[in-house]
Amino acid sequence: MIFTRGARITGAVLCAALAVVVAAWIVRDLRVTDGPLDLWWSWADQASGRATAPPATSPLDPALLVVYAVVAFMVVRSAVAASALFATGLLTLAVRLPSLWVLNSSWTDGRAPDELRTRALLCVVGMLGAGVALLVTALAGRRPPDSAYALTPTRPTQGVSVVAFLLLGAVAGIWAAWEVYWGQRLGLGAYLDRVTGESVLMPLLGTPPGWLNASIALLCLAAAVGALFHTPFSRPLGMVAAALLVGVGGPALATALRYELLDHFAELATIEQLSLVSLLFGLGAGCLALFALAPRGRGGHAGGRTVRAGAGAAGRAGEVRVRIRVPGGRWPGRRRVRPAVTALAAAPLVRPRSRAPGSRATASRANASGSPPGAAAGSPRSAPAASCASPR
Repeated sequence: MIFTRGARITGAVLCAALAVVVAAWIVRDLRVTDGPLDLWWSWADQASGRATAPPATSPLDPALLVVYAVVAFMVVRSAVAASALFATGLLTLAVRLPSLWVLNSSWTDGRAPDELRTRALLCVVGMLGAGVALLVTALAGRRPPDSAYALTPTRPTQGVSVVAFLLLGAVAGIWAAWEVYWGQRLGLGAYLDRVTGESVLMPLLGTPPGWLNASIALLCLAAAVGALFHTPFSRPLGMVAAALLVGVGGPALATALRYELLDHFAELATIEQLSLVSLLFGLGAGCLALFALAPRGRGGHAGGRTVRAGAGAAGRAGEVRVRIRVPGGRWPGRRRVRPAVTALAAAPLVRPRSRAPGSRATASRANASGSPPGAAAGSPRSAPAASCASPR
């Protein structure tokens, strides 16, 4: 299946609009804080207290901004445009959906003014609508390929699939194990508050930690299983999940370096050691998955096909065979060659009936057929066979 040009343009516009909304909120937080460094430490839960108002964004917003900008730029010509738009829509729904009830809840009354909450709620509704539109565009914009050179989705290679499966599968297992641990330690009621965000102190546009960890685990699991079976959607979905891991693990690494937690690792409690190791492993796995999945996969075109015209078996007169090879394809012998289109054509042989030399009927037919003067009437004539040898 290919992705139509209209769907590509629609997806690019939607991603650009989402990037503009996220960038506007980051600019707002830069204005209320003491510069980019102060905002960064605020994302890492190490606020200096010099901000005139609490920041509304979280460490996920820079990751969302990068994802939206990259998808908006690449979707116009990418072979996995439909899968990229679908993964971006899933990411938007997973991160912004909890804000619908968080911003309307009573426990957020004292965290931000009503005007700011209303503005944030309107932006969240618009982003969720854009996320749903991305899903619809990704599903409705696919068409069957109309030529052998049509741009079709690519699949990850064997080595990339193994790396992505191991990394993202391990992250999914670790994040799921942490949620099981917190569920047993906090109890059902407190754990539900952790998922809904009721008892969690977080930014206005933040995502509850329980909901975020479950979303990361599900996205990583889906991408790992897809990579195992070499599905086209595994590449963009894996990169989206990796972007989330980088957004979560980056502030954790900055905090660990700032307070020299790695130098005093043995002095930390066991739960703190495991938490720090998990976040750093998620950061490293996300970076490696991004580098592994970013290069172009295999495939990318509808493929070659042979079209036969005429009647009779192969090699019979009147048959025309056209073999089409796509760029980067392989001929027998598994040697990479330049793209080529070859045609093998054989013209039928024309043999006039043999007649006695000097026959008047034979001479008249020879003159009517346009044969040159002095040509022997009984000698057979053959039309030259046109052929073009295929490249090796």
